[in-house]
Amino acid sequence: MATGTAVDVVMPQMGVSVSEGTITKWNKQVGDTIEADETLLEISTDKVDTEVPSPASGVVTEILVPEGETVDVGTVLARIGGEGAVAPASPPEPATQPAADAAEASASEGQAAPDEPKEPAPTPESSAPSGNGKSFVSPVVARIASEHGIDPSQVPGTGNAGRVTKKDIQAFIDSGGSAQPAAPPQPAAPAPAPAHTPAAAPQQTPTSQEAAPPGIGEQFEPMTAMRRGIAEHMRRSLDTSAHVTSAIEVDMSKVVQIRGKLKKEYEAAYGVNPTYLAFIARATAETLRDYPWVNGELRGDKIVTRNYVNLGFAVELADGKGLIVPVVKNAETLNLLGMAKGIADIAKRARDKQLAPDDVTGGTFTITNPGGYGTFHGTPVISQPQAGILGTYAIVKRPWVITDENGADAIAIRSMMNLTLTYDHRLVDGALAGRFLRDLRERLQTWGESDY
Repeated sequence: MATGTAVDVVMPQMGVSVSEGTITKWNKQVGDTIEADETLLEISTDKVDTEVPSPASGVVTEILVPEGETVDVGTVLARIGGEGAVAPASPPEPATQPAADAAEASASEGQAAPDEPKEPAPTPESSAPSGNGKSFVSPVVARIASEHGIDPSQVPGTGNAGRVTKKDIQAFIDSGGSAQPAAPPQPAAPAPAPAHTPAAAPQQTPTSQEAAPPGIGEQFEPMTAMRRGIAEHMRRSLDTSAHVTSAIEVDMSKVVQIRGKLKKEYEAAYGVNPTYLAFIARATAETLRDYPWVNGELRGDKIVTRNYVNLGFAVELADGKGLIVPVVKNAETLNLLGMAKGIADIAKRARDKQLAPDDVTGGTFTITNPGGYGTFHGTPVISQPQAGILGTYAIVKRPWVITDENGADAIAIRSMMNLTLTYDHRLVDGALAGRFLRDLRERLQTWGESDY
């Protein structure tokens, strides 16, 4: 349906650790008619190459970012007007685009920017003229500048009309530009204070990462946009949630036996490997239906619960120097085969950079699987705004006390796995987390034919 008002097309959020994207191709030009969900442009990020669909039907009235340019998530790329609308004679000045700044600020906080962001209330940092033509900076740029004592007007800007972007100010900080200006000369030092007088606080010095050059045997390696995004999201998660981790041991012997039986069948008939992760994910989705708070989130002063489970899976990228968390939607509706196919599909598309924006949004609970490398325990960080993340670890054969059918105890060799649940203690208490892990363990230890 055509829209009667202009609709902004913004750089989408392709995962919480992706902070920017590059325009690789415009499929439409100014004046072209486009239908909603028709491909408008193609973008590339550190993790994903994808097509961006049009958010509305109408006429492309403006293209604000040319092919080959890299911009922050949330940046307005183009505008689509109502059917028959004409493009303006010239693009507006950046100072008339507070919506772009609002979108950038929203995206930098790990949230997908809306198609029509509301105009933010002006703040001294974002609306006061800076004296060098860069009248506006986004709220996130203003916050970073304030934290590091930087005047944004002193930062070289690479955005439209010299606007300072988040990437610009981060580069300025990384180059040592965060140091405070030198203090004016002080008068001669006074006589020493009496012993009972508190000494003056030592002068704050820049961190070693900012000030110290590389030493012998050291070298600097630039932080990629992906790594910086991961760092920001993980730090924000620890600052937001009250992280607590509980662990439980699970006898996976039945799962090992059933997987051995199904592996050849699934690979021959369906071309998919029923991994241990697929078994755990299937049991997790079922258990989460009984624990809506573990599958929920805190939204302001309200608790959000759901009747569906969207499972996110941490996927390694770039030889361990990055990761993305694609999502299997409505995981509670999938049997074991469907879960195995879903996990294999999103993992392959993640590594091939073929995920769509919808593939990395909407997760309600996350599973991370470092056990593939032999680790037996960990304390994962929650992916905001979720309430929990499950860690799965190596299956190891260990002596274990079992009870036989006659009630007698015996020592047997069993395939054991540790599972951890890191949860937001603001919402999930330890007793609730313990019951969740207990029920998940029971499902895995009693896996039967009906659980396929």
